[in-house]
Amino acid sequence: MRVYLCDCEENVKKMLTEAIELQPYFDVDHGVALEIQKQQENGYQITFESEKCRIAYHTFPQLCRALLYVIAAEKKTDVTECCAFDEFGMMFDVSRNAVLRMKTIKTLIRMAAYLGYGFVGLYMEDTIQVEEEPYFGYMRGALTCEELKEADAYAEIFGIELRPFIQTLAHLNQIVRYEEYQKIIDTDDILLAEDPRTKTLLEHLIRTVSKNFSSKKINIGMDEAHMVGLGKYLDQHGYRNRQEIMQRHLEMVLSICKQYGFTVQMWSDMFFRLAFHGAYYENDVEKLRGIHIPQEVEIGYWDYYSTDEAHYDEMIRRHKQLTERTAFVGGAWKWTGFIPHNRYSIQAGKAALAACKKNRVDSVTITCWGDDGAEASAFSVLPTFFADAQIAYGSRMSENAFRLLTGYQLQEFLRLDDVNPYIEDGSTHNNASKYLLYNDPLIGTFDSVIRKDTAEKFGKTAEFLGELPKESPFFYLMETAKNLCLVLEKKADLGKKIRLAYSQEDKDALYEIANTQIPVLLQRLQNFYQSFRTQWNLENKSFGFEVQTVRIGGLLQRLKDVQEILNAYLREEISVIAELNEPQKAFHYFEQNEIRSLNYNLWTDIVSPSKI
Repeated sequence: MRVYLCDCEENVKKMLTEAIELQPYFDVDHGVALEIQKQQENGYQITFESEKCRIAYHTFPQLCRALLYVIAAEKKTDVTECCAFDEFGMMFDVSRNAVLRMKTIKTLIRMAAYLGYGFVGLYMEDTIQVEEEPYFGYMRGALTCEELKEADAYAEIFGIELRPFIQTLAHLNQIVRYEEYQKIIDTDDILLAEDPRTKTLLEHLIRTVSKNFSSKKINIGMDEAHMVGLGKYLDQHGYRNRQEIMQRHLEMVLSICKQYGFTVQMWSDMFFRLAFHGAYYENDVEKLRGIHIPQEVEIGYWDYYSTDEAHYDEMIRRHKQLTERTAFVGGAWKWTGFIPHNRYSIQAGKAALAACKKNRVDSVTITCWGDDGAEASAFSVLPTFFADAQIAYGSRMSENAFRLLTGYQLQEFLRLDDVNPYIEDGSTHNNASKYLLYNDPLIGTFDSVIRKDTAEKFGKTAEFLGELPKESPFFYLMETAKNLCLVLEKKADLGKKIRLAYSQEDKDALYEIANTQIPVLLQRLQNFYQSFRTQWNLENKSFGFEVQTVRIGGLLQRLKDVQEILNAYLREEISVIAELNEPQKAFHYFEQNEIRSLNYNLWTDIVSPSKI
């Protein structure tokens, strides 16, 4: 539907000027006359009268969502909608090598506004420049003060709150390498509690955040600090109650945050893990009573591992026994490789958000993590953000809205998931496209999970992705995924073919593999690398991609080595291939041994049984 604007306020005009994706549907000559007015009541209303449409809105993201609703509508229908949550946002990880370019951040801010989200979070471990800490984010593409201020100002145009997510206890992996910070590392990636230099570092970090974000709500992290108090702290102080160590550290962080006017959210897991000896999902009423949450802290219950509403319902209830100030943090799965898990994320989100509504949770964040190198695009999970917003608003918004934003039908975009095979119903997820890519052809760690039709499935998915419209601004995602599929069509069962031919002493087959199949595979892998590099550079700063170059470059060389080894065997220069003489064992991880549900993400663990 095309619309033309009647008179509107200057701030609305400014927002519409920046609404790049919607501008083609604004027409000064014809279409539906659009009147826009602000209202006190939360939510938005759309009413049609003849050739006129009125939008009454409370916040700018609601206005943006209402505009998208009107433009995408297939018929003129009055609508009243309000988000079920007072705070509803999405968060992007810029710490695991992929630091988003400003253009990417701005596009994500617009997408958030069009879908009706109220805030966008940036998860920064060390990837923020701190003047007093010159090695903080060094050579990591850290976001500068100027960039953060620019992003913050741009978010304000759309009424989006740009919110900082930092770490104040654990997950500071990258600064460990520098002697300056080694002194204040307890163990692993955990800061040394009760050390003056730790406090100074956090003062510098929080002060920097306060200068560059207009938001007065901060997430201080403090998750997964499993070994707190058991490293340098133990050496210096002896064993002390670890709950009390964390409590004192939290009080120190809170005092700094209070100094800069922040209200605080933190992850909830360590309260549970320290009380329940490492467990997060235990339910011991007596132990729960022993947990103290400071009144000024909102705890974020993070969970994206179930599609069962009852599971989330029970966990929210347990959290609310500790404090009513409980937020929920779900996930748009893009952190287990090059390919997202939208279908699974949507099912998990449906269950989780239903439980949130039932238990009157006020704050919901959908996280977009980047574990092990942030290989998947931040835009690859747009279907999840769309679906979660539909649930939050109880919406009847047409799926045509998704096409207007992305250039693809929702179901077309969801086919990106299919690169990881056997997950069509969304009830499970796997990252076979990553572990089969790096699965060594001679060692064959993951050969036991490969099915007869696995390679064929990759080929069929490549065919479909290659047929999608090239006009979409996100075509490059499909091109990268297609090229990955073409690699895996030849690579997925390569090791099994080699081992079978070797065991049968079929030298003709080995010759065909070495001198026909591997050269084709090498060319396809080069093509994938080029398209993946293009994708990375479109979305992210250049820093961090060197890791992908090392990984894919290492795979290229290993395939050349395998080719050499096979030919040396065929020339009888070597009498055996030692790796192929070793008996293979079935692969198990968390009792999973089936490709449909097996996730095994860390490259260091995939590429070799040897130490990396």
